[in-house]
Amino acid sequence: MAHTATAPSPQGTTSHRRPTSGSGVNFARVLKSEWIKVTTVPSTMILLSITLVVMIGLSALFAWSMATSQASAESFTSSDPEIAAQLAATDYGEMALTAPSAGIIFGQLLIASLAVVLIASEWGTGMIRSTMVAVPKRIPALLAKNLIIAAIAFVVGAGAAFISYFVAQPLLAPEDIDFAITTDGVLLSIVNTGSVLALMAVIAMSIGALLRNTAGGVVTAIGLLMVLPIIVQIFSGLADWIPDAARFLPSSAGEAMVAVTTVEDGLTQWQGALVLGGWALVLLVLSLIVTKKRDV
Repeated sequence: MAHTATAPSPQGTTSHRRPTSGSGVNFARVLKSEWIKVTTVPSTMILLSITLVVMIGLSALFAWSMATSQASAESFTSSDPEIAAQLAATDYGEMALTAPSAGIIFGQLLIASLAVVLIASEWGTGMIRSTMVAVPKRIPALLAKNLIIAAIAFVVGAGAAFISYFVAQPLLAPEDIDFAITTDGVLLSIVNTGSVLALMAVIAMSIGALLRNTAGGVVTAIGLLMVLPIIVQIFSGLADWIPDAARFLPSSAGEAMVAVTTVEDGLTQWQGALVLGGWALVLLVLSLIVTKKRDV
């Protein structure tokens, strides 16, 4: 009995295609990749933990110093009326309001150094090529790096300040200079401690992307945050405009953001945020332009 041959399908052999739903590079996946890069490196997590602990420790030390100074001022007697008047005029209770954010100076140095290392080391090791192959569009890759380090810096800074508030209160209470977290400016100062570290991280990472050198980036970032204000202070007596210009340095803007009370001729918390945010935005845009145009 003859068997009738089946004619082949006009479409030829059936091809098995992989499902395309959910495939491809998108910003959420780039963020996840950068998050894994940061959180899976033990040295990075150790450094962040040290930053948190030291910031809390410095805040506790500052609170203890305010309480000790208050006690000394109450028991101090002097035949010099000027010294007595000066001690009486010092409001240690008002100074103690900044105790939660007292560790920010140390925190911003470590966060800035970490941000530079995270970006500049990729150029030093050549890992940046793998990153740019995986994410051909360079701007999303760099934005993701900045967003991740900024988010981590914010959590570390705000978390350290929040914990520091509760650590400081038992130290301040014996001298009756403890305060509620709802006191005007205190809660915003705590939140802004994280905001300052986040913006400093963006500034430092942008510097690292521009220089593409770990040592040079760290030195430049620390110089901008710490050395430049000292130089400006040294030469502040040479011209009247120098102290006015110094208010717009990143470090001065950061201090204004975490300050509970505004000093005379100083920036408010919101003005400080605008100045520091401007520094971060300008450097970020420059780093994006340079990264897009230069070879990796």
